[in-house]
Amino acid sequence: MRASRFPLFTSKDTPADAEIISHQLMLRAGLIEKLGAGLYTWQPLGLRVLRRVEQAVREEMDRIGALEVLMPAVQPAELWEESGRWSFYGPELLRLKDRHDRDFCIGPTHEEVITDYARREIRSYRQLPLTFYQIQTKFRDEIRPRFGIMRAREFLMKDAYSFHLDQASLEASYQDMRSAYTRIFKRLGLRFAAVGADSGAIGGSVSEEFMVLAESGEDEILSCSHCDYAANTEVGDGRSAGDACPQCSEGAIEIHRGIEVGHIFQLGTKYSEAMEAHVLDEHGEHKPMIMGCYGIGVSRVVAAAIEQNHDDRGIVWPTPLAPFDIGLVSIGADRSSAVAEAAERLYAELRDAGFEVLWDDREARPGVKFADMELIGIPHRLVIGERGLEKGEIEYRNRGAEDNENWPLDQLIPTLLERIGSPSSSSAG
Repeated sequence: MRASRFPLFTSKDTPADAEIISHQLMLRAGLIEKLGAGLYTWQPLGLRVLRRVEQAVREEMDRIGALEVLMPAVQPAELWEESGRWSFYGPELLRLKDRHDRDFCIGPTHEEVITDYARREIRSYRQLPLTFYQIQTKFRDEIRPRFGIMRAREFLMKDAYSFHLDQASLEASYQDMRSAYTRIFKRLGLRFAAVGADSGAIGGSVSEEFMVLAESGEDEILSCSHCDYAANTEVGDGRSAGDACPQCSEGAIEIHRGIEVGHIFQLGTKYSEAMEAHVLDEHGEHKPMIMGCYGIGVSRVVAAAIEQNHDDRGIVWPTPLAPFDIGLVSIGADRSSAVAEAAERLYAELRDAGFEVLWDDREARPGVKFADMELIGIPHRLVIGERGLEKGEIEYRNRGAEDNENWPLDQLIPTLLERIGSPSSSSAG
């Protein structure tokens, strides 16, 4: 992609209302544009990152046999009244009426809708277990939306729901989902922890949160220095740093901060009993289906990744999340036909090799181009100019490095493949 045709809506100024680094950098790097309180337009650069998250989520959901659906965002009040959540959910539920004065809401989550779908389509235990998922925009009317995408009113979420005849089946699918979440966050290049958590308004007996570790996180996490024990402080029974681990008794409790990006629940029959979502078992008896619920904040992952990966110059994307694999910067192409031709050739060669390339072909000062590349965080930068061209060299710099390297121009593609791997491995994590 040429920057002359792919505008970089970058800014040197930090908006006054942007309190945390991800909000500041997403606005400055031109990933998002504010429309209103808690409402953002994803600009082309930001959408490329969002799609990377979606791709990883979708592939791992498909890998465990989950079936993708797409449910309506607007939900009839009758379903929420059946489950008992119409009055319980509170003012975060955005309610509205249609022209016939019927009550609806904009879905913050879809337990009621998927349960209604299941009771219509699933009749026999022979059809179970089944897991459905969607990637869809949600709306929660936050009393004080803040921190940009981190706590927005409108956001993109992957929500999945599983249906079972018995508890053993639910536990098996729960573990499959837990493994899928672990693979998702690993392949996106994030440092994270899975911790025991409170089920909140969703309900259920067992739940775990997936936390991206970052000092700016709103949640405190307890972990053991010796075993795999981890819990949100909400369910940590008042333990503090230095206390003995309740699981192994050998390690000491450590405190970290984290950002919730995923939550998995064993719901049981909370919704299926209330909404009479039954199946016939092997004896011909009606049984309420046992359910699981599994969410990932797709858009929040982007902000959390920035909170974990940045420096004083801008974003430092993990390679699997970056909007482009390589940033190509041409210097002096407007004055030198040799540079212009070399840059054009390199751009074509890189794309033919399978790399996604942002070529900064703008007539701008080198300092402006370098600053933009660092701000938007592309992992690998190549610079072609007259001086290097005369020496048969191209300048390479990793986004996380402090120094440049000079590579033989005629060995660029093999050197890239050796140093950073193939394009497919860089995008898949």
